[in-house]
Amino acid sequence: MRRPARRPRGGGQGEGFIWFAAQDWWYHNQAHSDFQLMRQVARSRPVLVVNSLGLRAPGPRTSTRPGRRILRKLRSMTRFLRRPVPDLPGFHVYTPVMLPAYGRSGAVYRFNAWLIRTQVRVAARLAGIRGVPAIGATIPTAWPVVAGMARSTLAFNRSDLQSAFPEADGQWVAGLERKFLTHSDHVLYVSHELMRRDSSLVGERAFFLDHGVDLDHFRADGPVHPQILEIPSPRIGFFGGIDDYVVDLDLIEQTARRIPDASMVLIGDATCSMDSLTRLPNVHWLGKRDYRDIPALGRGFDVAIMPWLDNEWIRFANPVKLKEYLALGLPVVTTEYPEVEGWRHLVRVADSPDGFIDEVRRALADPGDPEPRTQSVIPYSWAGRARALLDNAGLLDTAGHQDEGGR
Repeated sequence: MRRPARRPRGGGQGEGFIWFAAQDWWYHNQAHSDFQLMRQVARSRPVLVVNSLGLRAPGPRTSTRPGRRILRKLRSMTRFLRRPVPDLPGFHVYTPVMLPAYGRSGAVYRFNAWLIRTQVRVAARLAGIRGVPAIGATIPTAWPVVAGMARSTLAFNRSDLQSAFPEADGQWVAGLERKFLTHSDHVLYVSHELMRRDSSLVGERAFFLDHGVDLDHFRADGPVHPQILEIPSPRIGFFGGIDDYVVDLDLIEQTARRIPDASMVLIGDATCSMDSLTRLPNVHWLGKRDYRDIPALGRGFDVAIMPWLDNEWIRFANPVKLKEYLALGLPVVTTEYPEVEGWRHLVRVADSPDGFIDEVRRALADPGDPEPRTQSVIPYSWAGRARALLDNAGLLDTAGHQDEGGR
């Protein structure tokens, strides 16, 4: 496929940015890297975040709770173009109207791509993006849309191995990933393992961006949420999306059963049944909570856990949660995953269910000094990550207007 014409690399000061996110601002956790990065970029230029185009059409065979997924996407579409952050007038979020045409070819598939592309162009103009924008994408299904758009540069945010998502057509998604890997000017990584996997195809266009943390938000010295204080201590805690293809629910249940004197506190939306957990007397599931409340809730944990499944998705992941836990000064216990390698001196890593439970017990008995943990993430502000993104893409405002909030 012929690439659209580009302007010379670097563009003008304040060049607009269109970003195709892997999440939806209106119902996913707003701590995700797409939103964090683009909120920082919007401090120096107009930004349009296009909410997730999805990886599959929800249905009984392709997703859990399909009715709920369809309803929330329809609600998201009715919000059209918004500026959801009052102090960031340059930050815009848009959900296009689209057809559930996934993994198909032919007229319907092409019409859907044209429909989304046309809406995004109009939304971009309304958002103040003039001329030829820079384009970034995290969701591979944006390729049919992006392929027909003029852009000054194209960045593919390779934040996960999306083709490993168990509810999607892996072969089809892998083909879209390959299109982005082949045609992007810059490929951004948060996983060294995934970067090595793609090296023969991407070469020098690869850039390790890493994840950041909202340092002002996740302060260790803030108050504890009153709801947490009502739960008996000690508290073993987890916050984030509870998805059964990512989180080891059996391990959480084993931990709760074998440490009955501790409260297991789970905070986050669940895409699977929680019945086997919530029937235990020491398990407290608080459901989805506003991002603004997460630090105050997390400060009430005595130990924070990352009980990941051992699968291909986790192998190439780099959970933002680790840096958030550390910013709060919490002792962390995690299962093995490759990207934890550089953090072993600060977290407890277990290679078996028994080892995980033993490490939780040890962390409860001896939480250690929080200061090295909080200090370790200071270089990882989202402002610093956004600056690295713009610099790598040749879009950095040399006048220094981009926030200097971190390295």
